Amino acid sequence: MMNSIWSMVKGTVKGFLPFYLFTFLLLLSCSSDNSEDEDEFANWEQRNDAAVSQWAANSSLRKIKCFTKDQTTGGTNNDYIYVEVLEEGAGTESPLFSDSVWVAYRGRLIPTASSPKGLIFDESYSGDFSWRTADMAKFCTGALVSGFTTALMQMHPGDRWLVHIPYHLGYGSSSKTSIPGYSNLIFDIALLDFWHPGESRPEFKARQE
Repeated sequence: MMNSIWSMVKGTVKGFLPFYLFTFLLLLSCSSDNSEDEDEFANWEQRNDAAVSQWAANSSLRKIKCFTKDQTTGGTNNDYIYVEVLEEGAGTESPLFSDSVWVAYRGRLIPTASSPKGLIFDESYSGDFSWRTADMAKFCTGALVSGFTTALMQMHPGDRWLVHIPYHLGYGSSSKTSIPGYSNLIFDIALLDFWHPGESRPEFKARQE
């Protein structure tokens, strides 16, 4: 009788063992994934501060002081945006704070292990940039983070800039949907057109290749 019961117990354990083993491995995998996610942004504030220092030391980048900062003093590295000019347009005027703009843009974070070019958190177009096919977004110049606004107020129609924005001129310590707190923002911005209050432009339609 005891042998029969013991055989039943062993059969039951043997039957459930694969299930428990699978569950254990699944939990272990999830735990590993969570750990990787946490490591992805480990020391995030310090890493973003270090990136700003590198931008400030890069003589090939154009420094532009944020329009909200005192223009009569030197300020700190975090008071500036750092610009790589990708294309120069033929325009001669720049948008004002109260103007509206047509822009194509792509926003990234600083590089990480899983996103060596920087995680894309927002964009108005997909694929490679083209003036002919890129979708444009319409914004009020002054309705954006101060670093983005600063860039627009210095750009001319036809300009395309890669703009490096310290988190102090972005979202600061606040987190957004896919943007952790203390994130520098790197925007590829192409300014197509702008207009003053009271003026209008037809709705933009990208051409198809």
